[in-house]
Amino acid sequence: MTFDTAVLWHVYPLGFVGAPRDHTDVVEHRLRKITDWLPYARDLGASVLQLGPIFESETHGYDTRDHFRIEPRLGDEADFDALIESASGIGLRVVLDGVFNHVGRRFPRFLEAESDPSGAAARWFRRTGSGWADFEGHSALVALNHDEPEVQDHVRRALQHWLDRGAAGWRLDAAYAVPPAFWRATVGPVRKRHPDAWFVGEVLHGDYARYVADSGLDSVTQYELWKAIWSSIASRNFFELDWTLRRNDELLDSFTPLTFLGNHDVTRIASQLTDPRHLAIALVVLLTVGGVPSVYYGDEQAFQGVKEDRAGGDDAVRPAFPRSPADLAPFGVDTYRLHQRLIGLRRRMPWLVRARTTVERLQNEALVYRSESRDDPAQAIRVALNLSDVPQGVDGTLLESSGPHAGQVPAHGWTICAV
Repeated sequence: MTFDTAVLWHVYPLGFVGAPRDHTDVVEHRLRKITDWLPYARDLGASVLQLGPIFESETHGYDTRDHFRIEPRLGDEADFDALIESASGIGLRVVLDGVFNHVGRRFPRFLEAESDPSGAAARWFRRTGSGWADFEGHSALVALNHDEPEVQDHVRRALQHWLDRGAAGWRLDAAYAVPPAFWRATVGPVRKRHPDAWFVGEVLHGDYARYVADSGLDSVTQYELWKAIWSSIASRNFFELDWTLRRNDELLDSFTPLTFLGNHDVTRIASQLTDPRHLAIALVVLLTVGGVPSVYYGDEQAFQGVKEDRAGGDDAVRPAFPRSPADLAPFGVDTYRLHQRLIGLRRRMPWLVRARTTVERLQNEALVYRSESRDDPAQAIRVALNLSDVPQGVDGTLLESSGPHAGQVPAHGWTICAV
């Protein structure tokens, strides 16, 4: 399987398993809980499990202590091996989260640097006029010096170590804060051993295509599309989405972005769009335009959660999952089934990953677009979205809809037709 046909299920492990907030040296085998949920991810339609941080850290996983050790709150290397084996056994690949822009203050080389600021270890870290540089004002996150050859070697070894152990790729945290040349220097040699590995960088804004070209990564996160989907629906202004779909089309000329409606850093889509009909419209967009789509755990169950700018402000979007699917609340059933339907449609049309999308009708509350294969224009679908209180007309052979078709899109509804 290539990542061009992937659908990812994204899990934040420490939250998912209900781990305590702070590091402990006592090994608790909580990764097994994620292993138990793998059939659920497969039944959803996912082909890749995207994991947040699983390496030894201070608190939330992004303040790493050791890139070569599983966080004891999650388990040990045997638990990781068992997860990889179980995932592979049901056709799932695993992508890991690599935090290589910064480390926690208990990272061994930083402890050495603090004790001897003029020694070799100090070269691993960037400085400011007042001391050690950090990540965006978070003093607990010490910024690595990406010009230091030993840092480059350390990251290369970490990437390769876990790929050797069975991982299929990496999400590279805060990639936007790292010089693109660093990724080219580290990822390039790793590809020689793992040519099929997939590398996606977290990039919030800017020239996505240039960053991919300069860094040698396969992809970056498509935050522009994320924002435009929920914002255009919430404000009933499809002109915003129209602009971003054209922008996404341009990006697809050079790479395939990672698309999403939610992740561990943002308010959940069901809290942005509280009307279930509008939540469904957002999902339709995600799964009918170009990109590699990722579903954040719980979004497929209409979980709500608001991210807040305070200590612990991410907790609401990083909750524990129950023991088993049977313990999920019934309110999420319809959203889960819609995910299955639309993911199934997408997997039957693998050309959608790089589809060319053309808007055919545009109003504040109504949008009709055509997504077609770049290789065969005969492979195409027409998607009609309607935020208004009256039905809208649409042409084509029905594939999926939020209501009876009969040539119309229901009020606050959607229709997908073959062209």
